[in-house]
Parts: sequence; structure tokens; C-alpha cells
Amino acid sequence: MTMLAGRVALVVGASSGIGKSIAIKLASHGAKVVLASRRQMEGDKVVAEITALGGEACFIAADVTSSESIKNLLAQTVSTYGGLDIAVNNAGIEGSTFVPTADYDEATFDAVINTNVTGVWRCMKYQIPQLNHQGVIVNMSSIAGLRGNEMMGCAYSASKHAIIGLTKTAAREYAAQGIRINAICPGVIKTDIAERSLLHDEILKRRVEKLHPIGRLGEVDEVAESVLWMVSDQSSFMTGHAMVLDGGVTA
Repeated sequence: MTMLAGRVALVVGASSGIGKSIAIKLASHGAKVVLASRRQMEGDKVVAEITALGGEACFIAADVTSSESIKNLLAQTVSTYGGLDIAVNNAGIEGSTFVPTADYDEATFDAVINTNVTGVWRCMKYQIPQLNHQGVIVNMSSIAGLRGNEMMGCAYSASKHAIIGLTKTAAREYAAQGIRINAICPGVIKTDIAERSLLHDEILKRRVEKLHPIGRLGEVDEVAESVLWMVSDQSSFMTGHAMVLDGGVTA
């Protein structure tokens, strides 16, 4: 399929889970995909998987907490493929789960904000000039960014709320330039992060599943399919939107 033929896509946080699935999905629809994360070995494996499926991709090591790293990432992306049309900002950490606000460790709080909020802002800061008056950005938020979330904790919830604020503000600022910027807010998706933070205990897993009226957790491919639509021309009138994909949790 060639929905994205001729377009260059950058997926930040692409070495596993949702980001990996998004990278594979965009490549399968014709995009040339740059995968970025701190984990070179895992990233190279995803590139090999995309190549084996007939797609085109490369991996560039990057750290969203470093401006120099992100500037280098964008420079290498443009040098390799000649431009940028699509950016998906998926890098993030969960911090401490099930820890009340007054007990939350300051260093952990700062790390979550630096990665999840400042990291997304930093990526957008250097992506937007390369989009050249066109293109799409999708930022990964969460339903924890729509309401309080005592399971994931104050830092994670605050960071995901902030991503929506960044998304909506930038969308208004750059809409007239033809740049669309949206966020996606998944419920609990079956990933390594979810397994580590929420699904490691069978009783807790059943409790989390029951929060979803649809009766199950989400799959990474379901997020990837939604992102594909968001970056395609089929969503050309949508900007500044935080799309919810949560099996009915927030209904």
C-alpha cells in the first residue's frame, strides 16, 4: 500500500512497543522511516524487520533529554532522506506507579517531566522548522492526561496532561503554515511498560481490564492504525485534537 509513498517519517521512541508498531505500519504504507531511540540494538532489529517486509528505514540513536542529540537527529534525517513530512513523538517513561503525590520522589518526578514533557517540546522545537510549511506531528499522550490517575502516579499524569497542552498550543501556532499537530491518548495497551507497571500481577491485570468497558486491553497495532490515519491526508482537517483510544474508559 502506498498511502504515504514519498514521505519521510520520523518515529521517536521506536525501538519497542507502540513506537515499533507505528514505525512498521508507516513503512508498510510507503513512508521512508527514521527510527530514533537510545537503544541501538533494538532499533537495528526493527529496521531489519521493516527491510525484510520490503520497506525502507534507518535507525539514528537519539536522547530526547539532550538538545544536541535531537538537533543531530533532525540533521541526519534530512541528510539521509532529504526532508521531513511526518513526526511521531512517542518516547516516554512511566516513573513510579501507585505512589501518592506526597510520597513521590523528587528526582523521579523531574526525570519524568524532563523526558515526557520537555522531551516532546524539544522534539517539536526542532521538527517544526524541517516540516517546511507542511507535514504532521503526532504526540503520544494517554488517558492519564485527561483525568487524574492514581495508578500511574502524579508525574506521569501531569506529563501527559502537559503533552496535550503543548499539542494544542503548537497546533494553533502553526495551522496557517499547513502543519497539523495532534495527540493520541491510549488506554492501557499491551506493552512492556504496561506489563512492568500495571500487568505484572494477575489480580491487578484483571482489575485494569475491567476498567475498559470493551472488556480487554488495547493492542499496539490498534494504536498504529490510528496514528496512520492521523498522519495521512484522510485527516487533513484535523489539528489540535487529542484523540482518545481507550476501549471506553473515559466514556
